[in-house]
Amino acid sequence: QVQLVESGGGLVQPGGSLRLSCAASGIIFSIYTMGWYRQAPGKQRELVLSISSGGGTKVANSVKDRFSISRDNAKNTVYLQMNSLKPEDTAVYYCNAEGPRVGSGYWGQGTQVTVSS
Repeated sequence: QVQLVESGGGLVQPGGSLRLSCAASGIIFSIYTMGWYRQAPGKQRELVLSISSGGGTKVANSVKDRFSISRDNAKNTVYLQMNSLKPEDTAVYYCNAEGPRVGSGYWGQGTQVTVSS
């Protein structure tokens, strides 16, 4: 079975930093594109950052130069480093794994990130 488990969320002050982790099991991690999505209250789920098996990345304009994504294939883990956090970053952050085969996507349960003073 496939499992994605996010961790690292919490409450931080504006301007602070936080690192999220997503540990995957049940997939050949190294060939999957891994991504972080978020959903804020009243908004649609949106892509934050993704990283392909080859290391290519996609990033939302709203987090450019503030967030970064990385992966450790040996640990089957993908990370989201968030710096210079803003209240507008408050959302539930979800880990996603997408394989080369159509219909091979998986989601984690999500972790809450709250940015507030």
